[in-house]
Amino acid sequence: MQSHRHSELSTSLRKMMESEASFRKIAYCSMEIGLKPSIPTYSGGLGVLAGDIIKSSADLGVPMVAMTLLYRNGYFRQSFDNGGWQQETPVIWNPSTELVPLPNTVTVTLRGRDIKVRAWVHDVHGVSGYTIPVYFLDTDVEGNHADDRRLSWDLYGGDQLYRLCQEMILGVGGLRMLRDLGYSGIETYHLNEGHAGFISLELMREQGYFDPEKIKKEVIFTTHTPVPAGHDVFPFGLVERTIAPSFVSTLKQMLPGAQGVSMTELGYTFSRYVNAVSKRHGEVSRKMFTTSQVDYVTNGVHPGTWVSPSMKRLFDAHIPGWENDPGRLVQALNLPGDVLWRTHQADKTRLIARILEITGRSLDPDVLTIGFARRAAQYKRADLIFSDVKRLLKIGGDKLQLVFAGKAHPKDDGGKQILRKIREIIADIDGAMTVVFLDNYDMELATQLVQGVDVWLNTPTRPHEASGTSGMKCTMNGIMNLSVLDGWWIEGWIEGVTGWSIGPEPSEADLVGYDGSLDAVDLYDKLENKVIPLYYEGRDKWIQMMRQTIALNASYFNTHRVVKEYCEKAYGVGFRGM
Repeated sequence: MQSHRHSELSTSLRKMMESEASFRKIAYCSMEIGLKPSIPTYSGGLGVLAGDIIKSSADLGVPMVAMTLLYRNGYFRQSFDNGGWQQETPVIWNPSTELVPLPNTVTVTLRGRDIKVRAWVHDVHGVSGYTIPVYFLDTDVEGNHADDRRLSWDLYGGDQLYRLCQEMILGVGGLRMLRDLGYSGIETYHLNEGHAGFISLELMREQGYFDPEKIKKEVIFTTHTPVPAGHDVFPFGLVERTIAPSFVSTLKQMLPGAQGVSMTELGYTFSRYVNAVSKRHGEVSRKMFTTSQVDYVTNGVHPGTWVSPSMKRLFDAHIPGWENDPGRLVQALNLPGDVLWRTHQADKTRLIARILEITGRSLDPDVLTIGFARRAAQYKRADLIFSDVKRLLKIGGDKLQLVFAGKAHPKDDGGKQILRKIREIIADIDGAMTVVFLDNYDMELATQLVQGVDVWLNTPTRPHEASGTSGMKCTMNGIMNLSVLDGWWIEGWIEGVTGWSIGPEPSEADLVGYDGSLDAVDLYDKLENKVIPLYYEGRDKWIQMMRQTIALNASYFNTHRVVKEYCEKAYGVGFRGM
């Protein structure tokens, strides 16, 4: 029955593609795309942002298709051993429950072997019914070598060879698959980070002669990483052993004098438009890569995905049309305060019930609750609030509840150590302050956190936060940010209006380094003198800040605005919502 359904759907999809392929002008290519929890092909912010951009593009009717890889092991399921160390196990899922297999196959030659690549599709439906197909590339195909079948098993798994092969499949195989699916009218290939950079290599092969300027007209590139170590560079020795000799010679022409293949350099060099993901990140990127050719499009989040059901009902009643035009959320200044507060408390109660289910710990809905949840990387400093535990307990005590969540990359021992440290501190201060850690952070848990906490904490080391989007999700639900001035928050921050800053204002010196201990001192000062007193003694002002957060931040930091900027600055196309 299932295969018959898939056959019917596949036939329907082929007919749709044949009739509509010429209207699709943009191919959005990303190593990970997070659409929903039941499709676990994402690790965090990069993939979820990609999913949000695709959803807003569907809402607005942008002529786009999307391409990524299918990861049969998901990212990973997180647990902790008796010593407090993170343990990882695969998230085994059945793609056929969410995706439709297509008959199309293409071939990519790697390590001297022809690898057959097939595609699965998932349609993203916009609020007006417009559909964007997302294609998932899969090498776990009968007839492929066992090592090649595993290339689509793990996201960010394996060694440099594994990563190089995956990025060739995404770039070269992705473009070949688009051709095979009938998308002959693509005018713009949007590389979401450098992972898909080999698209430019395949475009060069297609044209049959070396013309970089022609390739540049077809590609745009978004960089997300302000840390040099976060950019993939493959030594030419590895490249020569892995990909076809003709590709190697072309790459050496494309990157003359280079010691290896920098995927970021490919993106910068062979794109007509390059952007960072916040104003500050644009400044950092221009200095890092010594170029002035980097614009910025500050990230956003998809309104319909991250607004709670109860908050959505409130917006529907008072701000009609907000979901397809989030700019209308400026009208949130007129939301009835008592209803806004009750709506938030309902979401908070729902989160507290979830925490009780997960941990057995019962939180108090009347106590100020601060959330911190994101990838556990050292620069994100999840442990900053515990820099002076004695002062934290004096300030907070029974006035604060802290909720933490986050995964460390399986190979990031530093990130794992931070998680272990936090869990040890939680155990040590149990009874003096309520602090919980929620295992296995994913989209579902993130949704409940960004809808239910009272304040969102963000404490990165500047200037390492390219943008950040978790705090934006909170603004959709009237939740204020308490954050270091980095990434998007520099643009969204108005002290005492949309939230609070941590540490000194950014300066040119931050690009070299600054005294991070200043952030911890200011964090405690803000909690003691601003945030805690206002929550308990200034309820009307607190509710007004909730209104302002929605009106000034949620109305702007959304992917509808992001997609419109890309259409205007980079895609050169209109959309049905215009």
